[in-house]
Amino acid sequence: MQSAADHRPPTAPPTGTSGGEFKARAKAIFTGSIGNLVEWYDFYTYAAFALYFAPAFFPGNDPVVQQLNAAILFAFGFIVRPIGGWLFGHIGDRHGRRTALMLSVLLMCFGSLMIALLPTYASIGVAAPALLGLARVLQGLSLGGEYGASATYLSEMAEPQRRGLYASFQPMTLIGGQLCAILVLLLLEQVFLTGDELRAWGWRIPFVIGAVLAVSALFMRRNLHETPQFEAARKDEQPTSSVRALLRYPREVMVVVGLTMGGTTAFYTYTTYMQKFLKLSVGLNPTQTTLVTAGSLIFALCLQPLYGALSDRIGRKPLLIWFGLGGTLFTIPLLNALQATHSALTAFLLLACAWLIVSGYTAINAVVKAELFPTAVRATGVGLPYAVTVSVFGGTAEPIALWFKTSGFERGFYYYLTGVIAVSLLVYLTMRDTRRHSAMAPHA
Repeated sequence: MQSAADHRPPTAPPTGTSGGEFKARAKAIFTGSIGNLVEWYDFYTYAAFALYFAPAFFPGNDPVVQQLNAAILFAFGFIVRPIGGWLFGHIGDRHGRRTALMLSVLLMCFGSLMIALLPTYASIGVAAPALLGLARVLQGLSLGGEYGASATYLSEMAEPQRRGLYASFQPMTLIGGQLCAILVLLLLEQVFLTGDELRAWGWRIPFVIGAVLAVSALFMRRNLHETPQFEAARKDEQPTSSVRALLRYPREVMVVVGLTMGGTTAFYTYTTYMQKFLKLSVGLNPTQTTLVTAGSLIFALCLQPLYGALSDRIGRKPLLIWFGLGGTLFTIPLLNALQATHSALTAFLLLACAWLIVSGYTAINAVVKAELFPTAVRATGVGLPYAVTVSVFGGTAEPIALWFKTSGFERGFYYYLTGVIAVSLLVYLTMRDTRRHSAMAPHA
């Protein structure tokens, strides 16, 4: 018996060149992407506003310790992402990509609304950070499922010759979600509220906005077409456990882990941690911190489709090697220079240089993973090993960086990040180029 979510619209049209088919495909990709943006906005709002709400949940006088406690709860959202990757991957592979996308955004809505309404430590004591941790768990489950489902959906809906370009909309919306959170922060800081008002109650506003946007995304996703590849595959495949099916592809799973570890650590260093780094280590004031962070994210967002389109012409592997080499050689000099400067403009230019390197991974990692696995196990294959790796390396990047700082050896994190990227470089050098050796059907 099918659930209500399984009553899906008609299948999307097959690949073609007519204007009508192009518009239908573009609309589906836009709708899938915009929902991804909303989910990432909800998830990143926590990081963007932690500087304001951390004292409400973690009493004390040391702001670094408060941010470390908030970062540990931020990591909770990553710890459960493998469960979300498995759960929603199974749903996506057995009941459709559309169903998984709808359920994931619904769960994110609940998590954001929960944070918006939470009492503080002064009201309910230790129950406040405990409930905050629970809300982060719900958001982590949602996001763990969102990545695999959206990466699979966008890759399967794309024309083969434009798969890198279309799949780059996922990192665009991922970065766009964080950018929206930063812009909301900037508006509240500069236009609507004082710092005291933000610390007292204003930090709740962005979570309310996120919950409302998630409901809007849910209604938009109701009209998504299912992908033709999924519809074709479910007629031929016998139902089986998604994890058991995934075990047939151990090499591909290990490739996902290896190619992700360096990229995800770098990504979360230059996004979620960078806001704290600019304030606590570089010494920028809150306005400069927000402007530099927002500017660097806008620059990164613009790079994603350029790198995605380039991968359709020269292949995925050269871009991954570009990131691996650049990250291994220049991470330490870039972060040392950032720490030494006190200029907002110089900080922005250094972050722009970092994004020129990191975008070699971010723009194409989703399509590379999708091209590794056959249709019947693709959502699980993309989502589960990625979520495990992000939990271990991405979610811990900020707590590890703050731990090095509180230990008096902040530069130790620079060497850690360089080492992780170097390991991924070995994978990039030895893996096949998935543009030329793809498990996806030649016609989307």
